[in-house]
Amino acid sequence: MENFYINHIAVFVCALMSLVIGALWWSPILFAKAWQKEVGLTDDQLKNASPLKTFGGSFVLAYIISYNLAFFLAAPGTTWQWGVIAGLLAGVGWVVTTFIIIGLFEQRSFKYLAINCGYITVYFAVIGFILGIWR
Repeated sequence: MENFYINHIAVFVCALMSLVIGALWWSPILFAKAWQKEVGLTDDQLKNASPLKTFGGSFVLAYIISYNLAFFLAAPGTTWQWGVIAGLLAGVGWVVTTFIIIGLFEQRSFKYLAINCGYITVYFAVIGFILGIWR
């Protein structure tokens, strides 16, 4: 591919945004208690979870996601508008639909699916925006 460009700092920031958006999304201000109820986790279970495993693993996986989208947006004509659209197409078209398919077989509630799919949609739109604008 000619003129292929990836901003590696932007990719790193996109991976961090997974944690920032997640901190807000799953905070008491938004969906913490509703999500906790839907997944059946107690406060004690959440307190006893390994932060390294949870946040470290999440960051590494978000880094992979961010690089993957960066490769799709590496063409020279990429704009923030195309970044948002591509993020939404990837997030909703691939990830959300796959998540819902799995949720249907697991017989998950609509609320559970909506909370998690909402996060995915917002996250992918944000990283698409960052990768599109930060060229």
